[in-house]
Amino acid sequence: MNAASVSAEASPIAVPATRVGRRHPTSGGRPGSRRAVLVLVGSATALLVVTAASLALGVRAIDPADVWQALIAPDLADPDQAVVVQLRIPRTAIGLAAGVALGLAGTLIQGVTRNPIADPGLLGINAGASLAVVLCISLLGVTAPLGFIWFAFAGATAAAAVVFAIGGAHPVRLALVGAALTALLTPLIALVLLRDTEAFNQYRFWAVGSLTGRDLSTLAALWPFLAVGVVLAAALAHRLNLLALGDDVASALGQRVGVTRAVAGLALVLLCGTAVALAGPIALVGLVVPHAARRLIGSDYRWITALALVLGPIMLLSADVIGRLVVPNAELEAGVVAAFLGAPVLVAIARSRRVAGL
Repeated sequence: MNAASVSAEASPIAVPATRVGRRHPTSGGRPGSRRAVLVLVGSATALLVVTAASLALGVRAIDPADVWQALIAPDLADPDQAVVVQLRIPRTAIGLAAGVALGLAGTLIQGVTRNPIADPGLLGINAGASLAVVLCISLLGVTAPLGFIWFAFAGATAAAAVVFAIGGAHPVRLALVGAALTALLTPLIALVLLRDTEAFNQYRFWAVGSLTGRDLSTLAALWPFLAVGVVLAAALAHRLNLLALGDDVASALGQRVGVTRAVAGLALVLLCGTAVALAGPIALVGLVVPHAARRLIGSDYRWITALALVLGPIMLLSADVIGRLVVPNAELEAGVVAAFLGAPVLVAIARSRRVAGL
C-alpha cells in the first residue's frame, strides 16, 4: 500500500466535502465543531439541572431554601439539612463519579473492540468484581462498603488482565474471551451465594447497582484511580479514530495498535473497577451513552469522549432521581431504573442496520 492510497483511505478528504459535512458533522469543519460545542454546553447545563434535582428531590420533601442552606452553611441539627449533607450530597457525588467512569468505559470498550453493543460487562469485568465481593463477604465476613470496594476493584482488575492476556489485540477475540469468562464466573458466584445465606443478603443490595449506602470516604479512596482513567481515556480519543479505520490502516498511519489496546485496557480497569466498586455492576449505562453521543455529536471520538464524560452522570443521576420518585414512600435502586431506561435503546441498537450487518 503506497502513501497516496493510505491517505485516500484514511482521510475524509477523499469523500466530497458536502457528504462529509452531512455524515460526520464533527470531522473537521467549523459548522461541525460549532454544533459539537453547542451540544456539550447544552449537556453540561442538563448535568447541572440533574445534579440540582438529585440534591433537592427524594422521598423526603425538603424546601429548596433548606437545600441551599445545607450547601453553603449546613446546620446538622436541622433534620432536613442533615439529610442533604449526610445522604444526598454523598449520593450525588458518587453518582457523578460512577457515571463518568461508566460513560468513558463504554466509549473505550466500543472503540477498542469495534463492537457497537459492547459495554463494561462484556469483558467479564463486572463478573470478576462480583466474584471477588462474594468471596470477601463469605470468607472474610466483610460487610462495610469501604471494606469490599478494594475486593471489587481487585476482581475487576484480575478479570480484565485475564481477558487482555488471552484475547490480545484482536477485538473479536477480546469479546469472546470476555463472554466466556462471564459464563465461567457467574455459576461460581451463584454457588457461593446458595451455600451462604448471609453472603447473599449482603451481596444482593450491592449487585443490583445503587448509589446509597456509601459515604464520601468511599469516593475519597477511589478518586485517584478515576482521575488517571479519565486522563488516559482523553489521551486515547484520537487513537480510537484511527482504530475505527481498521488495524491495518491504523498501523500504516504509524499507530502501534497493540500499545493502544494495552493502554486502553489499563484505562478500562481503572474506570470499570472504580464504577463497580462505587455503585455495583450497573448495566447499560456504558452501552447507551456512547450511542447517544454519536447520535448527537458525530463519529469523532474526541468529541464522543468529551460528551460521554457528561452524558454518563446525566443518565445515572437521572435514573437515581426517578427511582426516588416513582414508588411512594420507597425507592428503586439506580441500577434497576437504568436497566429500564437502557433496555429500549438496546433493542433499537440491535434492530439497526449497522448491527444487523455485523
